[in-house]
Amino acid sequence: MQTAQSKAAVGRREHSRRLRLVPEVARPRHGRAEVWVESPLQLLSAVEAHGAGLLGSDTVIHPRGGTEGLDSTLQALVAHAPPGISFADAGLKVPPASRPGIDRWVTGDAYSGRIQRALLGPVAAQEVVIVDDGLATLKLLDMLTADRPVPLIRPRGRAGLGRRALGLATWHHLRLLARHGRLMAFTALPVPICVDEKFRALGGHLEHHRFEWLASQPVPETFHEPTIVVGSALASDGLVDVEAYLGWVMSLAEDGPVAYFPHRRERPDFLARLAGNPMIRVQEHTVPVEMRLRGLRPGQTVRALPSTVLPSLRLLLAPNGVAIKGHPVPDPWWTPAATPALRAHLTTSLG
Repeated sequence: MQTAQSKAAVGRREHSRRLRLVPEVARPRHGRAEVWVESPLQLLSAVEAHGAGLLGSDTVIHPRGGTEGLDSTLQALVAHAPPGISFADAGLKVPPASRPGIDRWVTGDAYSGRIQRALLGPVAAQEVVIVDDGLATLKLLDMLTADRPVPLIRPRGRAGLGRRALGLATWHHLRLLARHGRLMAFTALPVPICVDEKFRALGGHLEHHRFEWLASQPVPETFHEPTIVVGSALASDGLVDVEAYLGWVMSLAEDGPVAYFPHRRERPDFLARLAGNPMIRVQEHTVPVEMRLRGLRPGQTVRALPSTVLPSLRLLLAPNGVAIKGHPVPDPWWTPAATPALRAHLTTSLG
């Protein structure tokens, strides 16, 4: 008699076998891509997609201006970007999807109103590519494969009738692109089997990566604290109790030195309270932790609340013997602003 565990293992093997039967997108692909990025992770994901040969031989990345953390990530990547990538000046204008001569039009945020408006016009590009934007990418795939139309609105987003109509129209349009083989998603995150199969059945292409390009780059920094804490925006966003979160980080320092890597939305007064503990060294926020923490070694442990960084750091660091430990949010920590659906969405990163 098969146990539940053995049945799950058989299911995973069967899923892997089916995936091998799915024709992979040929690499490298030629042509021109235009990319719009609004966050450091989207920028890194776009570079990975180009490095993987999925975007073409000529990729122009358009960074959104005035985005915190994006400038420093750009500076870190420009000098080492793979051949074929060029960077446009930062600005606020999304490159039009209707521009002729573009083979691939790339974005990391299909929830953005300006992206949705761009997509609802003529799409001249042969293909629309969605690159990683963390857990939001998984939620997007889940919504696109829903059995009924779902407005593409961020899980925490509050939208009026006009915004919901725009999100609903984009849902239909992206699914139409998928049915014509013109939609691809590129992610490092583990996609649930049921979502994977439904997206492919719809006609979409789903490509995975393990930060292969990043792993080939020199390691610019080393950190020696035994415990590395990746900061969370949940407290600053009002989703978990600030004092509870502060107490948890402080408790980790009771066992030894802690290096704390703040989230870009964490408040200076909160970070000052952490820095007041002599056992906690608060790092300056610079580039994504996926880029900064690659030099960790066995014996060091990374801890974080539910976050995109958990699955991505597992890919990068687990082969080196670095422990990655996600901390479930205790029920009393949650505030009324955190809906059950949002809690479940965030918890998927714990793995």
